Amino acid sequence: MTPDHLRTALTGRMTEQGTRWLAGACASVATDPGVVRGLFPLAGRRCGRGPLDPADPYGWTVDDAARSLLLAAMPLTGTPLLEEIGELYRTGDAAERRAVLRALPLLPVGDGGLPLVRDALRTNDPRLIAAALGDYATDHLDADTYRQGVLKCVFTGIPLAALPGLPGRADPEMARMMAAFAHERTAAGREVPDDVGPVLALFPDVAPPGHRDLQDVPTATTDRPSPREA
Repeated sequence: MTPDHLRTALTGRMTEQGTRWLAGACASVATDPGVVRGLFPLAGRRCGRGPLDPADPYGWTVDDAARSLLLAAMPLTGTPLLEEIGELYRTGDAAERRAVLRALPLLPVGDGGLPLVRDALRTNDPRLIAAALGDYATDHLDADTYRQGVLKCVFTGIPLAALPGLPGRADPEMARMMAAFAHERTAAGREVPDDVGPVLALFPDVAPPGHRDLQDVPTATTDRPSPREA
């Protein structure tokens, strides 16, 4: 997502009053970044809270997009920017924290947003976890933490289709973790989530020989290319 993409996605998703409010709020933040602390919590009530894509319950919401545009409008960089978004994250509710995570790819923060991502991955809030594993995590999160985040998604029922960077970040170690998880589930007589299959299919040689129970794990639930084919 870019600011232009977000503005386009919001077309028709807000009332006329909400559109005017957001434009004015972004202009105010561009002039005085400090006012964002008062405007940020208001975005849901003024702009709306529904999903941008009704078919994607873990995707962007209207207030995610509005808050991200507010943050992108701030003329801040470096430490001042990190301090501002860090304060908004720490003091915000779940929706406000999610918006900060969504906005990270739009902001010149480098690796500075990683502490917020790691904090979100320690929670049990599915939508916060999904937001934490968005485009910013794809580009900046270390391999081990990313793998653990993906496995947490499987444990908590977050569809892996909600993770835009997964095909490029999947690796043999992630597949081994998924294989171990699948074996534990089948040994306990429990269903293996369908999401596990596509990851295993990317690396068919990592499952230990003789573990025939994995043959029944669905592998045709995604048409995304493997990292080796991309």
